[in-house]
Amino acid sequence: MPCRLVNMNSNGFGFSFGNNDDDDDKNRNNDPFGLFGGNFGFGGQGGAGGPGGLGDILNQFGQMLSGMGDSMNSPEAAGPVNYDLAARIARQQIGRVAPVKDSEKEAVEESLRLAELWLDNATQLPTSGHRVEAWNPENWLENTLPVWKRLVSPVAEQMNKAQLENLPEEAREMMGPMSSLMNSMSSMNFGVQLGNALGDLAKQTLTGSDFGLPISPVGVSAVLPGNIAEASKGLNVAPQEMLVYICAREAARQRLFKHVPWLVERLVSSVEEYAVGLEIDTSHIQEAMGNFQMDNPDPERLQEMMNELQGMDLSPRIGSRNANAVSRLETLLALVEGWVDIVVTQALSERIPSTDAMNEAWKRRRATGGSAEQAFSQVVGIELGAPKVSEAAELWRRVENAVGVERRDAVWNHPDFLPTAEDIDKPAEFIDALLGESDGEDFDPIAEITALEKLLAEEAEKKNDSEDDSEDDGSEGTSDKN
Repeated sequence: MPCRLVNMNSNGFGFSFGNNDDDDDKNRNNDPFGLFGGNFGFGGQGGAGGPGGLGDILNQFGQMLSGMGDSMNSPEAAGPVNYDLAARIARQQIGRVAPVKDSEKEAVEESLRLAELWLDNATQLPTSGHRVEAWNPENWLENTLPVWKRLVSPVAEQMNKAQLENLPEEAREMMGPMSSLMNSMSSMNFGVQLGNALGDLAKQTLTGSDFGLPISPVGVSAVLPGNIAEASKGLNVAPQEMLVYICAREAARQRLFKHVPWLVERLVSSVEEYAVGLEIDTSHIQEAMGNFQMDNPDPERLQEMMNELQGMDLSPRIGSRNANAVSRLETLLALVEGWVDIVVTQALSERIPSTDAMNEAWKRRRATGGSAEQAFSQVVGIELGAPKVSEAAELWRRVENAVGVERRDAVWNHPDFLPTAEDIDKPAEFIDALLGESDGEDFDPIAEITALEKLLAEEAEKKNDSEDDSEDDGSEGTSDKN
C-alpha cells in the first residue's frame, strides 16, 4: 500500500478516536504483533455507540476538560500543540505501570550484547556503541516526546494557518477578536489527539525506533521488555528468543542511525517539508452545498436534502504541495526496514530456529497496518500504510548477491547512491549500475561525489569570470565611444 496523505480533521473541535476492543482481542489471540492493531485515523466514523460516535466524542471531551486546569495556563498552551495536555492524557492512557526490574534490565543488556555480536557477521557497519536502556511505557513517553514535538509542531502550525486562510474574508474579520481563544482551543485539540495516540502507542511499542523513525534520544538503544513479553504470548516462541530478536532489530537500526549521519535528519526533515506545504481543499463541500436550494423548501424536500447530505463525505481534504516529501519518507523507511530484515535474518537464522516464525509475525503486523504506523498518521498526518519493505528487502538481498556485503552497505554512504522508489520496484538497472562500478578496483563513492562537486564548482567559477570579463569589455567600449 503506498504512502498517502491522511484526510486529517481540520476542524479544531473534532474528537474522533475509534477503538474496537473486539478487533484488538482477536488480533491478540491470533498474532502477538496484533497488539499493534488499533484505530487511530483522523475523522473516525461510526454510530452513537461505535468508534467515532457520541460516546467517543463525550469521552474525549471529558478527558480534555479533566486536563484543562493547569494545562490552559502552561507556557505550551500558546503553541500549536498543548504538549502539557498531551502528556497528561497520554499518562492517563498508560495508567499505572511497574518500574523496570533489575532482572529485566540485565536481560535487555545481555540480549543486545549478544545481538550486536551476531550482527557483526551480517553487516560492515560497526556497532553503534549506544547506551542500552530498558524502558516501561512511561519511560518511553518521557524520552520520545521531544522528537514527537519536532514532528508534530510544524504540522499543527501549518494546519492552523491553512484553516485560517481557507475562511472567507468576512469570517476572518469576525474571527479576529476571538483568534486567541480559537488558537488555544486548536492547541488543546491537537494535544488531545497526540496524547491519545502516544498513550496507546506507549503500551504497544517494543523499541525506541519501532517503525523506522529514530524517536529515542541520541546515543540510546532502548527496548521495552514488558511490552515484548506481552507480545510474545501469542507466539510459540521462548520469551528470551523474542527478546533477542527485537534487540537485534533495534541494534541494526541504531547502527544505521549512527554511521549514516545524514539519515536521521533526512527522515525528520521530510515530515517538516511535507508540513510546510499543507493545504485544505473545501471545494467539494462548496459544490455539494451549492446543489441545494435552501430558500423556504417544503419539509419533505428538506428531509430529502438532509438524507443526501448524510451520505456525502463533507470533511475537508488535506493535501500538501510537497507530496514528494511523503514519497521520499516512505522510500527511506522501506529501505531502512528492508535492510534491517536482511541483516537480522542473516545474523539470527542459524542461531535461533524461530527466526522465520518471528519474521512472519512481524510482516503480518506490518502488512495489516499496525498502530505504530496509524499512530504516526494520527499525529503527523501522513499514513504510511504498508511501505514496500518486502520489496526493499529483496532489493538488498539481490544487491548483496551481486556485489557483496561491503558494497551493499557502502550504498548508504551518500543519499544520492540510495535506490529510488522506482529502483525498489525494478531493481535490475540499479544492480547493473553497481556491477559496473565494482569493475573498478579502487571505487570510492564519497571521493567520486567530492570530485564531481569540485568539477561543478570550477565550471561555475569559470562561468562567473567569463561574465565579469564580458561586463568589463562592454563598459570599456562604451567609454571609448563617448
